[in-house]
Amino acid sequence: MFRLMRILLLSAYDAASHQLWREGLVSHLDEHDWTVLTLPPRFFAWRSRGNPLSWVFGERETLERGYDLIVATSMTDLAELKGIAPFLASTPTIVYFHENQFAYPERKARKEYQNYKLTNIYTALAADKVLFNSEYNRSTLLEGTRELLTAMPDLVPEGIVESIRNSSEVLPVPLEDDCYRSARPARGPLRIVWNHRWEHDKAPGRFFRALYRLRDRNIPFKVSIVGQRFRDCPSEFEEAARGLQDQLLTWGFVENERNYRSLLGSSDLVVSTALHDFQGLAVLEAVAAGCRPLVPDRVAYPEFIPEEFRYASFEGDEEREVHILSRHLEELCRDPEKSRRMNLPDLDHLSWDVLGHRYREIMEEVSSLQGLS
Repeated sequence: MFRLMRILLLSAYDAASHQLWREGLVSHLDEHDWTVLTLPPRFFAWRSRGNPLSWVFGERETLERGYDLIVATSMTDLAELKGIAPFLASTPTIVYFHENQFAYPERKARKEYQNYKLTNIYTALAADKVLFNSEYNRSTLLEGTRELLTAMPDLVPEGIVESIRNSSEVLPVPLEDDCYRSARPARGPLRIVWNHRWEHDKAPGRFFRALYRLRDRNIPFKVSIVGQRFRDCPSEFEEAARGLQDQLLTWGFVENERNYRSLLGSSDLVVSTALHDFQGLAVLEAVAAGCRPLVPDRVAYPEFIPEEFRYASFEGDEEREVHILSRHLEELCRDPEKSRRMNLPDLDHLSWDVLGHRYREIMEEVSSLQGLS
């Protein structure tokens, strides 16, 4: 039987997937007493380095209440937080890595990226347990840590990578129960959904170029382009709004969750062209809703999506990858009824009913370290 714990949950950059994860923890593990502090997902540079200041000098009374366990996202600068809030230093801590700074494509060579990476290392070392949402996430952080430390000029101790590895485990973000719905019966052209962040690392241009080829060959299809939009929005979206206007069903972020779930449930195919995805929650939610996935054979997708639903990855050769993707799309769109009859990947193992038990076990194990160090 699990004991009641007072848990401090810190989400230092409360992006959509982080919010989904923390709300799931509080909702599904509601036997515990949760205190939640979040910071908005904007001003990345300031947020990544300033979150200890924001909390210690803005939420000190909350931090001082006394907790059995801290659960923090990897955007939390945990080492500095415990340094300037020593009353938290002995509290057992779990850090959850939704992403890591080593695997992000760097569009510009900037020295501050090294600081973000070092913060990842310090945060992992300051935790008692380090959780990753995928093996891809864990392996890229460990390898990136090794490469970064190897490049340092001197006085780099051994065992840092091994220490992080030994305290780590892969435990995905679970899918909510309302994700699991069967798609409604449909007729007509295949309905495609692209439901990722409108940012460069999702490579939207590759997807749009593949759709333009279908359009130019007069192959019928309908498409919904949804997902969060940020200030630095790729220019390809403006062109796509014009170039695909006859095929568009939905354009832009769907704020209402029920409407979003309904859109996924009424779509046939979910497509990704991502150059980085640490779990691919957008794809997984669509698959659980009844969409057939079509994703590149890279990043975290091989861990969650069977081979028959992945297309060959040519990350460094956009033209070749667009050609391959458009061929797959053409085959699916030419016979939409056949595509709708295809068996889908089984994602029951990613539900809270299954994964929630392991979350409970880990929190109990880590909280038991209280007073042992």
